[in-house]
Order: sequence, then C-alpha cells, then structure tokens
Amino acid sequence: MAITGHERGNRWVILVLLALGLMISHVDRTSMSAAFADHHFVQEFALTHVQRGWLGSAMFWSYGLLQMPMGWLVDRYGVKWPYAICFLLWCLASAATGIVTSLSALIVVRLMIGVAESVVVPATYRYLADHFDETQKGTALGIYSIGGKMGPALGAPIAAWLISVSSWKAMFIVTGLAGLLWLVPWLLTLTNDFPSRAQLAVAKKRAASVPLANLLSSPVVWGGLITNFCYSYFAFYCMTWMPAYLVEQRGLSLTQSGLYTFFSFAGIAVVAALAGWAADRLIARGYDAVIVRKSFIVAGFVGGTTVLLGAYARSPHMALLWNVVSLSLLGLVTANNLALVKLTLIPKQAVGLNTGLQQVATSLAGGVSASLSGWLLHVGHSYTWPMLAIFAFLLLGATSTIVLLRRKWAPRVNAGPDEDSSSDVTATQVQPECVLCETSPTVARTRAGESR
Repeated sequence: MAITGHERGNRWVILVLLALGLMISHVDRTSMSAAFADHHFVQEFALTHVQRGWLGSAMFWSYGLLQMPMGWLVDRYGVKWPYAICFLLWCLASAATGIVTSLSALIVVRLMIGVAESVVVPATYRYLADHFDETQKGTALGIYSIGGKMGPALGAPIAAWLISVSSWKAMFIVTGLAGLLWLVPWLLTLTNDFPSRAQLAVAKKRAASVPLANLLSSPVVWGGLITNFCYSYFAFYCMTWMPAYLVEQRGLSLTQSGLYTFFSFAGIAVVAALAGWAADRLIARGYDAVIVRKSFIVAGFVGGTTVLLGAYARSPHMALLWNVVSLSLLGLVTANNLALVKLTLIPKQAVGLNTGLQQVATSLAGGVSASLSGWLLHVGHSYTWPMLAIFAFLLLGATSTIVLLRRKWAPRVNAGPDEDSSSDVTATQVQPECVLCETSPTVARTRAGESR
C-alpha cells in the first residue's frame, strides 16, 4: 500500500502513540505484580507462591498463542482498526479484574487480556517496517521500547499508591479504564489502512512470498526466538516478581518497592533509547548494521548478569543498586535486538508473521519466568534461585546472538512474478543477501557478506 506524504509526516507522532499503547499494555500487566505484594489480595484468594506464579503467567499463555494469528492479520488487514478494537477489549478486561470474586474468574480475565494485547507488537512492527529505514530503526525502536519500560516504571508506583489509598479492586478498575483515553488520538491521527479488495489481493501475494516454512528454516529466526526468550525472561521476572522480592526479601514497604521498580525500568528505558540511537549513528557512518547491533546485544546480555551480584549482596543498599544496574544494562539489548531479529534480517513481506512468531518466544518467556520463579522460590525459600536462572538465560542469549544471527542465514524470499514484493526487497532464493537491501544509500554502503 502506498505511503502518502501526510503519513510520512505523522509517522513520529504515530510512533509515540504506539509507544504509549505499549506503555498502557504494560501498566495493565504490572498492576498484577503490585497486587501480589498486597497481603489483602493474596489473602482474599488464598494464594500460595506457586499459585501466584501461575496467575502471573496466565495472560502470557493466551498472549503467545495469538501472536502469529495477529501477525497474519496485520500483514493483510492493516494496523489501525485491529489495534483499536483489541485495545478497547483489553482495557475493559483489565478493569474487570477488579470486580471478579474467584480465582478461576481472575484467571479467565487475565487470559482475555492476553488475547487482546497480542496485537500490539505485530501491528507496531508492521507499521515500522513500512515507514522507517535502517538508519532510523534503532532510534524508532528505542523510542517505542520506552513505552514498554515506562509501563512497569510508572505502573508499579501508581498501582502501589492506588492500593495504599483505596484497594486492589479500585486499582484495577482505575488503571484499566484510564487507558481508554488513548483511543481518541489514535483514531484521529492514523490513516485508515484497511485494504480494499484489490489491495487485499496484493497484500496476500506479498505475504505469501515468505511462507512460514522459510522462516522456520532460518537459523536467524531461531536465534531471534532464543534471544527474545532470554531477554524477556529477565524483563518479565522483574515485572512479575520484583515488587514482591523487594518487600519479602529486602524488607521494603509496598510504596518503596514501587519506587525502586520505577528506577529499574526507567533505567532500562533510557539505556534502550540511547543504545538504539547510538547504533543508528554508527550504521549511518557506514559500519555494518548486523555487527553493530550484535555488539550492543552481547554487551547488554553480559551486563544484565550483574543481577547475581544483587542476589548475593549482604547490604540491602548494594542489593538495590545491582537490582537497578542489571536491568538498566539490559537496555543495551532492547532496541538493537528488536531491530535485528524483527526488521534488519527479515524481509519486509514477512515482518508481521515473523514478529508474531518471535512474540511466541517472548510470551512463553513471560509464562515460564512467572511460574518457574514461583516454583524456584517455593523450593529454595529464597529469591536467589530465581536469579540464578536469570543468569543462565542471559548467558544463553549472548551465545545465541554470536552464533546464529548471521546475514547469510536470513529467511529466503521466494522468487515469483509478483512485482509488489520487489518494492520491499529484491531477494530471491538465489540471492538471500538482498533480504537486507534498503533504498537508503547509507545502508547500501554497509558491508555485504557474513557478519559475525
């Protein structure tokens, strides 16, 4: 679908709206972690550590299940209306969390939130692929990722404050309904991209040039699944368990835990934005995009392993310091990993489908992190065991980045008579390197060949 001058002029505004949408989705996720740290909530549903883990993971299972269908949907039917409808549904489901009275109903509502929120990332990457070139992707994703980090950063203290001045029920209702204000600028700003019948036929041919089989046969895609899982395991642990860890093991009040959670996620948001911008500047100067982004990713995974220093720290102040530092350093991974495994190494035709596939790993990480951490806490009677698991996954992520994310292993685009696909990439089964080609002259100067 052709991009108008008006759309290009509004793309940064729409990017900010996408970041705010992501932030609101993460506020709705983080609200449950604040409830976990509230003894009234835990007592009302008589939750054990293991049950808290399963409840915290509930939305991630449905979220992951719907990622690929949502990717398929936005590749064919656009971004504006699928996102708007799903946004309305998840805000209402989030508010409904405050009125349910049984554990089973609570789990059902969280599953509904996961279903509706599954549109967020595939729709965003579909939009970014259509409107931003390689020298802008890191910056755009850095801005976008701020929303994902500021959601927990703001959501944790706000939820804690609402619980302290009212109740957990009021907290869920307020945080759920407040997000609906976002729909007004979204509907007014974004151009309707719902395709006509002719455009739909073109979109189907375009998407079919990179079938799922091509994605599943690519080591790059599998490397991305591993790095997304490992990165998200740590991030979702912090979203789900950090407030409870700070209260139960480090002796902070609920309000103080919300404040330190804010600092941790604000740190990763700032580092993510700066790292994405810095990588873009290096790429604009002619450095290889894949090598630059891989370097940032490996540095971030290694930096995140400092979480283990906090686990073994005797001083509460040092534990809190490493808690903030480790998550902040993980921000070196954020934008560059997102750009590399969802845009840079992926044909434009398959961005939605691949993003949905990658988000399966992300959501699986959320489910595994929440439930496995609860089980490790139950078995080890300490948060040290959950943090040892984080350490192991971060090292796995760094290894996967080095070994699997190589240009020569990018997904193939099937050759065919369809001229529409040539507007995105010129790749064929014979020339997989051109998967990375962009119209930008700067990117054209980047080195071809295998990246390390």
